[in-house]
Amino acid sequence: MAPEEIAEAAVLLQSFERRFLAARALSSFPWQSLEEKLRDSSGPELLLDILQKTVKHPLCMKHPPSVKYAWSFLSELIRKHEAIHTEPLDELYEALAEVLTAEEPTQCHRSYLLPSGVSITLCESTAIISHGTTGLVTWNAALYLAEWAMENPAGFAHRTVLELGSGAGLTGLAICKMCRPRAYVFSDCHSRVLEQLQGNVLLNGLSLEPNVAALAQHPEHDTADAESPRVTVARVDWDVVTVPQLAAFQPDIVIAADVLYCPETVLSLVGVLQKLSACQKDQRVPDAYVAFTIRNPETRQLFTTELGRAGILWEEVPRHDQKLFPYEEHSEMAILKLML
Repeated sequence: MAPEEIAEAAVLLQSFERRFLAARALSSFPWQSLEEKLRDSSGPELLLDILQKTVKHPLCMKHPPSVKYAWSFLSELIRKHEAIHTEPLDELYEALAEVLTAEEPTQCHRSYLLPSGVSITLCESTAIISHGTTGLVTWNAALYLAEWAMENPAGFAHRTVLELGSGAGLTGLAICKMCRPRAYVFSDCHSRVLEQLQGNVLLNGLSLEPNVAALAQHPEHDTADAESPRVTVARVDWDVVTVPQLAAFQPDIVIAADVLYCPETVLSLVGVLQKLSACQKDQRVPDAYVAFTIRNPETRQLFTTELGRAGILWEEVPRHDQKLFPYEEHSEMAILKLML
């Protein structure tokens, strides 16, 4: 195989690997490129490599995706193979048979590979809306904000981060692993989300402080020497939380991702941002960044309008260069920096 063909095959394998580990929509996979490669090759090596990078990947063996997802993926892979090669590939059918005998759990796993070589694995609900909340799955803006943070680690290094509406925890886990914050506070208001958050933090090798008071007991905690930041998971209801309760987190920076999905949450978010503007640490208010997918321009307009009414200035953060996660290409996303 020529060097350029080897390079193309490596890119194709990486694309399948990242998308499968993250359980992205099958329509996003580079099936056309795979078909072209299969037509140009007579052996099964590429398909076997894809099998090892997906269903047989060590991360998937330890933390499997949903059974339905694995079945759909293998079925499509078999279809692509059979459309070009008449000889069946036993390994594909054996993998499919293993999947068919497995039971579908109520939760599945998604894994994301980071530039350092480490990974993040999340336990998520198999339903987009589960137990009355959308916080049990990872949304695109969380991936987008995590990418931006990893491209700008100095903004988080040795600082205390408060995340509003943490959901499954992807953004915070990426920051904890790659940006060396002093402390990180994951927060949400739904009990099932908080329970899942705690599980995902522990699943990824971080230890949890029991409460905010424990988090604040060691302000001298130095991440230059420590292996990981001090982490806690807190219940924060934007509508009822008080300024003293927010100030107890001692945040240097506040972030939120994909929390602008309806007018009610927009108003609640602006309300809690107003409260945070009163939380001074060393005579300065925290920096704040909100990332969101632009699904409805009217929702974005409502957010910026309400920020203006609250006296909160904002500016859009320039788009970052690196795309580390396999979110949908057509998604339009933005990050606003807020001057609290």
